[in-house]
Amino acid sequence: MTTPAIVLADAHAAYGGTTVLSGIDLTIRTGERVALMGRSGSGKSTLLALIHAQVSRDAALIPQASALVRTLSVFHNVYMGRLDRRSTLHNLRTLAFPARADVSEVAEVLGRVGMADALHAKAGALSGGQQQRVSVARALYNGRPILIGDEPVSALDQAQGGSVLARLAERHETLILALHDIALALAHADRIVVLDGGRIVLDRPTRDLDADALAPFYRAAA
Repeated sequence: MTTPAIVLADAHAAYGGTTVLSGIDLTIRTGERVALMGRSGSGKSTLLALIHAQVSRDAALIPQASALVRTLSVFHNVYMGRLDRRSTLHNLRTLAFPARADVSEVAEVLGRVGMADALHAKAGALSGGQQQRVSVARALYNGRPILIGDEPVSALDQAQGGSVLARLAERHETLILALHDIALALAHADRIVVLDGGRIVLDRPTRDLDADALAPFYRAAA
Protein backbone atom coordinates (compact mmCIF):
# COMPACT_ATOMS: atom_id res chain seq x y z
CA MET A 1 0.00 0.00 0.00
CA THR A 2 1.43 3.34 -1.03
CA THR A 3 1.63 6.21 1.43
CA PRO A 4 -0.95 9.01 1.39
CA ALA A 5 0.10 12.10 -0.54
CA ILE A 6 -2.95 14.12 0.54
CA VAL A 7 -5.29 13.64 3.49
CA LEU A 8 -8.34 15.82 4.13
CA ALA A 9 -10.57 14.98 7.10
CA ASP A 10 -13.96 16.65 7.52
CA ALA A 11 -12.66 19.63 5.54
CA HIS A 12 -14.85 22.70 5.12
CA ALA A 13 -14.55 25.90 3.12
CA ALA A 14 -16.73 29.02 2.92
CA TYR A 15 -16.59 32.35 1.12
CA GLY A 16 -18.46 35.40 2.32
CA GLY A 17 -20.46 33.33 4.76
CA THR A 18 -21.55 30.87 2.07
CA THR A 19 -20.47 27.25 2.51
CA VAL A 20 -18.68 25.92 -0.55
CA LEU A 21 -17.37 22.60 0.80
CA SER A 22 -18.48 20.62 3.82
CA GLY A 23 -17.59 17.27 5.35
CA ILE A 24 -14.87 16.45 2.83
CA ASP A 25 -13.00 13.25 3.69
CA LEU A 26 -10.46 12.49 0.99
CA THR A 27 -7.23 10.53 0.93
CA ILE A 28 -5.13 10.45 -2.23
CA ARG A 29 -2.19 8.08 -2.30
CA THR A 30 1.13 8.56 -4.01
CA GLY A 31 0.90 7.44 -7.62
CA GLU A 32 -2.86 7.84 -8.00
CA ARG A 33 -4.43 9.68 -10.93
CA VAL A 34 -7.63 11.25 -9.66
CA ALA A 35 -10.24 13.08 -11.75
CA LEU A 36 -12.54 15.50 -9.94
CA MET A 37 -15.91 15.89 -11.65
CA GLY A 38 -19.19 17.65 -10.92
CA ARG A 39 -21.35 20.49 -12.07
CA SER A 40 -20.16 24.08 -12.22
CA GLY A 41 -20.13 25.50 -8.70
CA SER A 42 -19.94 22.10 -7.03
CA GLY A 43 -16.66 23.01 -5.31
CA LYS A 44 -14.00 21.43 -7.51
CA SER A 45 -11.77 24.51 -7.70
CA THR A 46 -12.09 25.10 -3.96
CA LEU A 47 -11.15 21.49 -3.25
CA LEU A 48 -8.11 21.80 -5.49
CA ALA A 49 -7.12 24.95 -3.58
CA LEU A 50 -7.34 23.06 -0.26
CA ILE A 51 -5.23 20.25 -1.69
CA HIS A 52 -2.65 22.67 -3.09
CA ALA A 53 -2.39 24.49 0.25
CA GLN A 54 -1.51 21.19 1.91
CA VAL A 55 1.15 20.05 -0.57
CA SER A 56 2.30 23.24 -2.31
CA ARG A 57 6.01 22.49 -1.79
CA ASP A 58 5.65 19.22 -3.68
CA ALA A 59 3.14 20.31 -6.33
CA ALA A 60 3.01 21.92 -9.75
CA LEU A 61 -0.19 23.83 -10.47
CA ILE A 62 -2.15 24.41 -13.67
CA PRO A 63 -4.81 27.02 -12.82
CA GLN A 64 -8.14 27.19 -14.64
CA ALA A 65 -7.11 30.44 -16.28
CA SER A 66 -3.72 29.96 -17.92
CA ALA A 67 -2.31 32.77 -15.71
CA LEU A 68 0.38 33.75 -18.18
CA VAL A 69 2.17 37.10 -18.23
CA ARG A 70 0.92 38.22 -21.63
CA THR A 71 3.71 40.75 -22.25
CA LEU A 72 6.47 38.19 -21.70
CA SER A 73 7.65 35.52 -24.09
CA VAL A 74 6.56 31.91 -23.99
CA PHE A 75 10.09 31.04 -22.82
CA HIS A 76 9.85 33.34 -19.80
CA ASN A 77 6.36 32.10 -18.89
CA VAL A 78 7.52 28.49 -18.85
CA TYR A 79 10.75 29.40 -17.03
CA MET A 80 8.60 30.77 -14.19
CA GLY A 81 7.88 27.18 -13.23
CA ARG A 82 11.27 27.07 -11.51
CA LEU A 83 11.67 30.64 -10.27
CA ASP A 84 11.76 29.54 -6.65
CA ARG A 85 14.63 27.14 -7.34
CA ARG A 86 16.96 29.72 -8.86
CA SER A 87 18.78 32.62 -7.27
CA THR A 88 17.36 36.13 -7.55
CA LEU A 89 20.41 37.14 -9.59
CA HIS A 90 19.93 34.26 -12.03
CA ASN A 91 16.24 35.11 -12.44
CA LEU A 92 16.95 38.78 -13.08
CA ARG A 93 19.64 37.95 -15.61
CA THR A 94 17.27 35.55 -17.38
CA LEU A 95 14.87 38.39 -18.14
CA ALA A 96 17.39 39.83 -20.62
CA PHE A 97 20.06 37.17 -21.15
CA PRO A 98 18.73 33.64 -20.68
CA ALA A 99 21.32 30.94 -20.20
CA ARG A 100 21.65 28.56 -23.12
CA ALA A 101 20.92 25.57 -20.87
CA ASP A 102 17.67 27.14 -19.64
CA VAL A 103 16.54 27.92 -23.19
CA SER A 104 17.30 24.36 -24.27
CA GLU A 105 15.39 22.83 -21.34
CA VAL A 106 12.34 25.04 -21.90
CA ALA A 107 12.35 24.33 -25.64
CA GLU A 108 12.42 20.59 -24.95
CA VAL A 109 9.42 20.85 -22.61
CA LEU A 110 7.50 22.99 -25.11
CA GLY A 111 8.14 20.32 -27.71
CA ARG A 112 6.24 17.81 -25.58
CA VAL A 113 3.07 19.87 -25.95
CA GLY A 114 3.58 20.86 -29.58
CA MET A 115 4.64 24.44 -28.86
CA ALA A 116 8.39 24.43 -29.58
CA ASP A 117 7.97 26.89 -32.46
CA ALA A 118 6.45 29.47 -30.09
CA LEU A 119 9.47 29.72 -27.79
CA HIS A 120 10.05 33.42 -28.48
CA ALA A 121 6.45 34.46 -29.16
CA LYS A 122 4.64 36.83 -26.82
CA ALA A 123 2.21 34.87 -24.63
CA GLY A 124 -0.53 37.41 -25.27
CA ALA A 125 -0.39 36.74 -29.03
CA LEU A 126 -1.35 33.07 -28.61
CA SER A 127 -4.79 31.52 -28.97
CA GLY A 128 -6.60 30.23 -25.90
CA GLY A 129 -5.63 26.64 -26.63
CA GLN A 130 -2.00 27.59 -27.17
CA GLN A 131 -1.92 29.54 -23.91
CA GLN A 132 -3.29 26.50 -22.12
CA ARG A 133 -0.55 24.32 -23.55
CA VAL A 134 2.06 26.84 -22.40
CA SER A 135 0.54 26.67 -18.91
CA VAL A 136 0.86 22.88 -19.07
CA ALA A 137 4.48 23.23 -20.21
CA ARG A 138 5.19 25.46 -17.21
CA ALA A 139 3.91 22.70 -14.90
CA LEU A 140 5.97 20.09 -16.74
CA TYR A 141 9.04 22.28 -16.39
CA ASN A 142 8.28 22.68 -12.68
CA GLY A 143 8.46 18.89 -12.48
CA ARG A 144 7.37 18.42 -8.88
CA PRO A 145 5.88 14.99 -8.10
CA ILE A 146 2.26 16.11 -7.58
CA LEU A 147 0.34 17.80 -10.39
CA ILE A 148 -2.82 19.74 -9.55
CA GLY A 149 -4.77 20.87 -12.61
CA ASP A 150 -8.01 22.84 -12.80
CA GLU A 151 -9.50 21.96 -16.21
CA PRO A 152 -6.00 21.78 -17.74
CA VAL A 153 -7.22 20.74 -21.21
CA SER A 154 -10.60 22.50 -21.45
CA ALA A 155 -9.50 24.63 -24.43
CA LEU A 156 -8.17 21.64 -26.40
CA ASP A 157 -9.94 19.09 -28.56
CA GLN A 158 -10.17 15.55 -27.25
CA ALA A 159 -7.12 14.26 -29.17
CA GLN A 160 -4.93 17.17 -28.04
CA GLY A 161 -6.29 16.91 -24.50
CA GLY A 162 -5.53 13.21 -24.33
CA SER A 163 -1.98 13.79 -25.54
CA VAL A 164 -1.39 16.52 -22.94
CA LEU A 165 -2.78 14.37 -20.11
CA ALA A 166 -0.46 11.55 -21.16
CA ARG A 167 2.53 13.92 -21.01
CA LEU A 168 1.50 15.02 -17.50
CA ALA A 169 1.25 11.40 -16.37
CA GLU A 170 4.76 10.72 -17.69
CA ARG A 171 6.24 13.65 -15.77
CA HIS A 172 4.34 13.70 -12.47
CA GLU A 173 3.91 10.87 -10.00
CA THR A 174 0.48 11.86 -8.65
CA LEU A 175 -2.25 13.67 -10.60
CA ILE A 176 -5.33 15.47 -9.26
CA LEU A 177 -7.27 16.96 -12.16
CA ALA A 178 -10.62 18.69 -12.42
CA LEU A 179 -12.05 17.48 -15.72
CA HIS A 180 -15.37 17.99 -17.46
CA ASP A 181 -14.83 15.48 -20.27
CA ILE A 182 -16.11 12.04 -19.26
CA ALA A 183 -14.17 10.18 -21.94
CA LEU A 184 -10.87 11.82 -20.95
CA ALA A 185 -11.52 11.16 -17.26
CA LEU A 186 -12.22 7.48 -17.90
CA ALA A 187 -9.16 7.13 -20.15
CA HIS A 188 -6.61 8.99 -18.04
CA ALA A 189 -7.65 8.63 -14.38
CA ASP A 190 -7.66 5.52 -12.22
CA ARG A 191 -10.12 7.05 -9.74
CA ILE A 192 -13.03 9.45 -10.12
CA VAL A 193 -14.36 11.70 -7.36
CA VAL A 194 -17.64 13.53 -8.05
CA LEU A 195 -18.71 16.61 -6.09
CA ASP A 196 -22.23 17.95 -5.79
CA GLY A 197 -23.31 20.78 -3.53
CA GLY A 198 -19.91 20.93 -1.88
CA ARG A 199 -19.90 17.27 -0.88
CA ILE A 200 -18.37 14.11 -2.32
CA VAL A 201 -21.21 12.03 -3.78
CA LEU A 202 -19.14 9.42 -5.63
CA ASP A 203 -15.61 8.11 -5.14
CA ARG A 204 -14.81 4.97 -7.10
CA PRO A 205 -12.07 3.38 -9.19
CA THR A 206 -12.41 4.15 -12.89
CA ARG A 207 -12.51 0.43 -13.68
CA ASP A 208 -15.89 0.25 -11.91
CA LEU A 209 -17.40 3.11 -13.92
CA ASP A 210 -18.44 3.89 -17.46
CA ALA A 211 -19.90 6.84 -19.33
CA ASP A 212 -23.47 5.86 -18.46
CA ALA A 213 -22.67 5.85 -14.75
CA LEU A 214 -21.18 9.35 -14.93
CA ALA A 215 -23.62 10.89 -17.42
CA PRO A 216 -26.24 11.89 -14.79
CA PHE A 217 -23.67 13.96 -12.93
CA TYR A 218 -22.44 15.49 -16.17
CA ARG A 219 -25.95 16.36 -17.33
CA ALA A 220 -26.55 18.09 -14.00
CA ALA A 221 -23.68 20.40 -14.88
CA ALA A 222 -25.28 21.51 -18.14
